[in-house]
Amino acid sequence: MEKDRLSTIVIAGTGYVGLSLATLLSLDNEVIAVDINHEKVDNINRRISPIKDEYIEKYFNDKKLNLKAVSQGDEVFKKADFVIVATPTDYDEDRNYFDTASIESVIEQVIAVNPDVPIVIKSTIPIGYTQKIIARYNKNNILFSPEFLRESQALYDNLYPSRIIVGYYDDNRKAASDFAQLLKNAALKENVEVLFMGTTEAEAVKLFSNTYLAMRVSYFNELDTFAELTGLDSGQIIKGVSLDPRVGDFYNNPSFGYGGYCLPKDTKQLLANYQEIPENMISAIVASNMTRKTFIADRILRKAGYYAAGEGLTTAEKTDVVIGIFRLIMKSNSDNFRYSAVHDVISQLKAKGATLVIYEPSLEDEEMFCDLKVIKSIDEFKNMCDVIIANRFDEQLSDVEEKVYTRDLFRRD
Repeated sequence: MEKDRLSTIVIAGTGYVGLSLATLLSLDNEVIAVDINHEKVDNINRRISPIKDEYIEKYFNDKKLNLKAVSQGDEVFKKADFVIVATPTDYDEDRNYFDTASIESVIEQVIAVNPDVPIVIKSTIPIGYTQKIIARYNKNNILFSPEFLRESQALYDNLYPSRIIVGYYDDNRKAASDFAQLLKNAALKENVEVLFMGTTEAEAVKLFSNTYLAMRVSYFNELDTFAELTGLDSGQIIKGVSLDPRVGDFYNNPSFGYGGYCLPKDTKQLLANYQEIPENMISAIVASNMTRKTFIADRILRKAGYYAAGEGLTTAEKTDVVIGIFRLIMKSNSDNFRYSAVHDVISQLKAKGATLVIYEPSLEDEEMFCDLKVIKSIDEFKNMCDVIIANRFDEQLSDVEEKVYTRDLFRRD
């Protein structure tokens, strides 16, 4: 890498991971973002963030970024000093495996035009994947660096990282060190801990970290289920438990279940990685999440006056009660509702014959969602609903709080 010019970093994929890294690194380097979505490319070049993220929006408005976006990667891959792969890897339920086709497509394009450039996989992948890719393409210049980003706060978490981890193979420590230094130089946080390890260990860090977070969500949700069914004050119990410094008073606010793009798929992938390895806890975490959603659906139907008999719910008999879904998003200050926990709750309510409508302002051009009517006016929504369910409470609901069913005890994510 020449000393007298900026590093050229090409980033494939402009979701939360790719766009936050592109914004971060374009302060001190030339960054080219590649995405097949022409609308996203156009928005980035006009400095309109295609995702909701306070810091990305602020940096787009206030900072001079050496950033451009393109829809074709072949030419820009040729001049790259680093290529970062941040394409989506959805979980394939049939194969019990992440769909890594987009990663391989990018790697093949890069190798064809710039075979020696370090390629850093930032997408979430199965444990052992990078080693297989290194062997398949006979290229040890492929690294893996896990990301630990919160939705809607991705750039902030890159500016103030909890740690930087880079996994490398064989004698490729220099490329790993150079990449870690790029991230460290761009961070505002001082004394960031940097860990170097094998690619497979780095992959395991990612999946075990997210599965621990899912376990924590599930733990406090099951505590909340116990309290609600036994008439106890869930908030007081959680506070009492969390003040133990070994537990901590954070990441403990009950919800309808863990959701979003990462936790559901990462827990399932980790479980699939176990195969013949003995385990009890990982499968319990995955199962607990659906148990919680079923419980939440039960409580909503009871609040709405629908008929429920015995241990299981029968088909709803009272269909004149309208249940309103307040927002599809997973968390506050987000515009993303992929894999939100409320989706499974909606499915269960629909299966029982409940009458449902949705308030979701981010669905700008949609009139229906999953065959349900979407209401754009919050006042119309509140007036027409007999019961409103909210995974996260909002001040807009304060005047109809008696209608609202939520487990958002602490009014935070």
